[in-house]
Amino acid sequence: MDKKPVGVIGAGKFGTTVAKLISKKSDVLLFARNPETIAKINQTRSHKGVDLPDNVKIISDFDQLTTECTLILPIIPSAKFRSMMKDLSPYLRPEHIMIHGTKGLDVKHDDLSSLDYDDILPEDIMTMSEVITDESSVVRVGCLSGPNIADEIIMGQPTATVVASEFDEVIELGRQVLDSNTFFVFGSKGLKGAELAGAFKNYIAVGSGLLEGHGYGKNIQSLLLTRGLREMIHISQLFGSDAKSFLGTAGIGDLFATATSQNSRNYSFGYRMGSGQTFEEATQGMDEVAEGIRTLAIANQLAQKTTATTPITQMIYQVVFKGLSIEKAMKMIMRYPFSPDIDYM
Repeated sequence: MDKKPVGVIGAGKFGTTVAKLISKKSDVLLFARNPETIAKINQTRSHKGVDLPDNVKIISDFDQLTTECTLILPIIPSAKFRSMMKDLSPYLRPEHIMIHGTKGLDVKHDDLSSLDYDDILPEDIMTMSEVITDESSVVRVGCLSGPNIADEIIMGQPTATVVASEFDEVIELGRQVLDSNTFFVFGSKGLKGAELAGAFKNYIAVGSGLLEGHGYGKNIQSLLLTRGLREMIHISQLFGSDAKSFLGTAGIGDLFATATSQNSRNYSFGYRMGSGQTFEEATQGMDEVAEGIRTLAIANQLAQKTTATTPITQMIYQVVFKGLSIEKAMKMIMRYPFSPDIDYM
């Protein structure tokens, strides 16, 4: 690894956490757009509960970022990812390497004004790595996926992640800058599967929060997670992905962490709705978006294109967006003629 700093785009909770992780191995340029955020970090050296060392420099200049950094990690909400890449693209060159940490999906021609998607087709959807190559000259791309709850990482609790890429050098570089005594990095060649698993598990986590908030126990929550995993796999097969990526750290590992932790934004959103709050009340006061809300709207459309049964995806959607009561949703799921326990291997 050369002595160049590593760039991180996005000063949200996870982006700031990743910047601190990388600072153990390298200088970091942390990009943020908000002047107030930049001023605050420069003054306090702290942001989102993360204390930042002196070798993390906060900037707002894409030219500086791309001139000084070869490796760049964009970690921003999926709804803003393409517009960010359009702004960044003129400064990027083929020698740049990008490993994104965004667990969501891109919808082509999405005006971002509504979550009321209509008749989405698989070809309308792109993963973030595909957005990167679609909007820029960058070739070597990867993703950061796995059970990465920021609050636990900040506390120094042990965890693991997956750097997925088709390029060995991207995986190795990810290991070099991220690996530590408490943060283990696995490598994977299944880039698309890791991205889809990281996106789809978020809406299952919303469903898990709905159940817990409504007072249901672990038996039905376990059913939701295992059958929800099955539906995630079947929907991902619309994109040519197989089950392997969903059965490892980036799949089951991330699903169970996100769907059971009160530190998960997606679980917390579901828990609030399950406790009786409206959609608006549950989202009010959230300082960062719960990616599962947007992904749920996308997955509900995609579920209609698969030949597999997807009652859990449909019921979570109906509860969150259409006002269906959790009791009625549960009755419909329990009466649903389920297929065999495992039908994706």
